[in-house]
Amino acid sequence: MLKKNFNVILNTVLFKTVQETADKLQLETYVIGGFVRDHLLSRKRNQTDIDIVVIGSGIKLAQALQKKLKKSSKVKVFKTYGTAMLKWEGTTMEFVGARKESYVPESRKPKITQGSLEDDQKRRDFTINALAVCLNKKTYGKLLDPFNGITDLENGILRTPLEPRITYSDDPLRMLRAVRFASQLNFIIEKKSLDAIQEHAERISIITKERCVDELHKIMMCDTPSHGILLLNKVKILPLLLPELIDLKGIEEVEGQSHKDNFFHTFEVVDNICPNTNNLWLRWAALLHDIGKAPTKRFHKKIGWTFHGHEFVGARMVYKLFKRLKMPLNDKMKFVQKMVLMSSRPIVIAEDLVTDSAVRRLIFDAGDHINDLITLCEADITTKNPKRFNQYHDNFKIVRKKIEEVEERDNIRNFQPPVSGEIIMKSFNLKPSKAIGQIKEAIKEAILEGEITNEFDAAFELMKKEGKKIGLKFIEN
Repeated sequence: MLKKNFNVILNTVLFKTVQETADKLQLETYVIGGFVRDHLLSRKRNQTDIDIVVIGSGIKLAQALQKKLKKSSKVKVFKTYGTAMLKWEGTTMEFVGARKESYVPESRKPKITQGSLEDDQKRRDFTINALAVCLNKKTYGKLLDPFNGITDLENGILRTPLEPRITYSDDPLRMLRAVRFASQLNFIIEKKSLDAIQEHAERISIITKERCVDELHKIMMCDTPSHGILLLNKVKILPLLLPELIDLKGIEEVEGQSHKDNFFHTFEVVDNICPNTNNLWLRWAALLHDIGKAPTKRFHKKIGWTFHGHEFVGARMVYKLFKRLKMPLNDKMKFVQKMVLMSSRPIVIAEDLVTDSAVRRLIFDAGDHINDLITLCEADITTKNPKRFNQYHDNFKIVRKKIEEVEERDNIRNFQPPVSGEIIMKSFNLKPSKAIGQIKEAIKEAILEGEITNEFDAAFELMKKEGKKIGLKFIEN
């Protein structure tokens, strides 16, 4: 049941001030879009992100409103677009004059002219985002729904106000938005729209990579990202944005031996990880963890299908993918790379006897990301064999407990050698040389193997022994 009463939500200082200011300026004013939609759906998101349409100058209303709200509010004017943004006590309002839009095929930037409220509603992407509520005193709180957006909300359908081919051709970003809303709201995209998106899929090329990625991020942060990603595949956009995933599709059989479909496995992993993390980049790592399997797939008569080194290849592919999509090449990309590179390590430990030394090495290599890595690996368990499924999860519980124990005892995370290079040089009267690295490596390996404790005295004694091995003379202080 939709919550259609706007009296309570509009009964705030901010909205009342908008009403008074708009009436004083004799400007017909409406709240429109996501704020209205989410209120009707009882969604708590976007309630501090509000779009205001004004029949006339939105900038004029925003500036007048700022004076009324005084120092606590800030207005930013975008003259090029004829819009203004006002921030007040954690709420952001965007003011725009009602307008008509006309497009040319080679660009999504429209020619804008002043229009009526209906003109403005027609230019909206979906009927559910074209719902407007009046903010003037005379009809305060009245809902205007010229395209039956309420019915579409009730039926869980995404429809465009205009003919879909026009809507998606004019602004191809709307194709990604359709998939995103379908994923976020668990709505169905009507068939005419689906057909139009497929028909115009190639036009996604005129959208900047940054805008595409922004929508992909929102899809990835849905409760079930596979819904959106598989929709992208259905409407033929996925191959244009993430061809690496498409390469994973299909099951190949040779001599009666086949491998799993890594395409659908990938989406299982992504959906599996979502209840356990809101970390966008860990979700991306789940999506990309197997991309190296396509180029490394080989068939051997004796052992069947192999994907040797797919983690290393996949980590390199992450960089190329991030660069192509103009995603950040900083620590976020490096995190995803690291997760992809290490994605099989805990599984190997979980399959075998969990030894302290194996856990130490895992902690050493993963550092602060050890818990994220284990979370990824647990999500990677997609076997349909209940016995194997439970066994893997039980083993990972052992691995997690072992990590805690080893961490507490050995302090391996973000490992720093107990004996520094300076101490080694002083102890053997050395200048910077290869021998220092050799000794430090021997100490590190001994700690990881559990041969010595991660403490100065034990490490210092081993330093003397290793120095003697390579012909160095220890100097007593």
